[in-house]
Amino acid sequence: MMIKNLARLLIIAFLLPLSCIADVLQIKESAPQLYVVKKGDTLWDISNLYLSKPWLWPELWRNNVHIINPHLIYPGDELRLVKNGKGEVSLELVRESSDKQSIKLSPDGKKSLKQLEAIPALPWSVISPYIQNEMIMTNESYERHPYVLGNGEGAVRYATDNLVVGKALRRRSDELRIVRKQNEIIDMQGNVIGVQVRHLARAKVVKSKLKKQSLIKIKESSLEAKRGDRIIPFKELGQDEISLSAADEQTGFIIDDLEQHNLLGKFNVVVLDLGEADVSAGTVMGIYAQGPNIIDGYQPKYEGESDVIRSAFERGDEIAQPALKVGEVVVFKSFEKASYALITESAKVIKRGMIVAKP
Repeated sequence: MMIKNLARLLIIAFLLPLSCIADVLQIKESAPQLYVVKKGDTLWDISNLYLSKPWLWPELWRNNVHIINPHLIYPGDELRLVKNGKGEVSLELVRESSDKQSIKLSPDGKKSLKQLEAIPALPWSVISPYIQNEMIMTNESYERHPYVLGNGEGAVRYATDNLVVGKALRRRSDELRIVRKQNEIIDMQGNVIGVQVRHLARAKVVKSKLKKQSLIKIKESSLEAKRGDRIIPFKELGQDEISLSAADEQTGFIIDDLEQHNLLGKFNVVVLDLGEADVSAGTVMGIYAQGPNIIDGYQPKYEGESDVIRSAFERGDEIAQPALKVGEVVVFKSFEKASYALITESAKVIKRGMIVAKP
């Protein structure tokens, strides 16, 4: 733990010249004077239209007293850039309806009101599968849940409408999920900080006279369940309310990805070693790459090269390289000790071990 804290202090020191620069609201020269929000837009995309630092989006609304939540923008809204007498630029919103209701015609010609939904902060089609089908929990928590034992036909794989027997549930919950441990999440010090869990099926409890087991019916199967898969209470995993905000003092690492790729870029999902006590949905962080230390001897070498010679007589100075920004991520789901984040910008290939900090 002491080594981990020291490493983070060194990272902060290298990022200090960058973090000391105050966030300045910079309107892009290409920013449109008038923009009509369309279905399919995201808050991040629109923020990028106007700002070089999209996480400063709320600052654009500072002079608009009619906007309570600048993160709630709807299709059909008109956004207009305006400048006050002091030369300060802000956005104005022109909205036809305050309650965002639209008229919908049914097949029989009857009219009904339909509530419009605010545009998402991030591309929902990209992050939805990870919110609905993936989660991270501690290994201890995973092991505490009851598991599938088998079924009356002696089968080893189970799908929709199959009845299975599981270990008795510790607490009553009619709606269930069947999940499976996919892989361990390991931090940069080699510690297991959680397990990645995949959703397999929705299920429900069936009344029975079993005392030490539970009879369970699989309702909706995404993947075949197997003996040993865990049974957990069902909880609707919707999108957290996302309010964009820049990370301040938080510093961590990219430690994994959810697609098992070695080469990552824009709109790939990564795992950070920062939990819900550190970050929340909407936290924007910069991605930084730091090269290997340099041994400055007679012939400079990188630390870790096979022919680096260290001796008491000619050790050479060890030079730590600065961390250079290569991209940005936005956290969209946080767990106890880790979080999911979407890469929104990348100037180079993103890898495990890269630093995340103030953008």
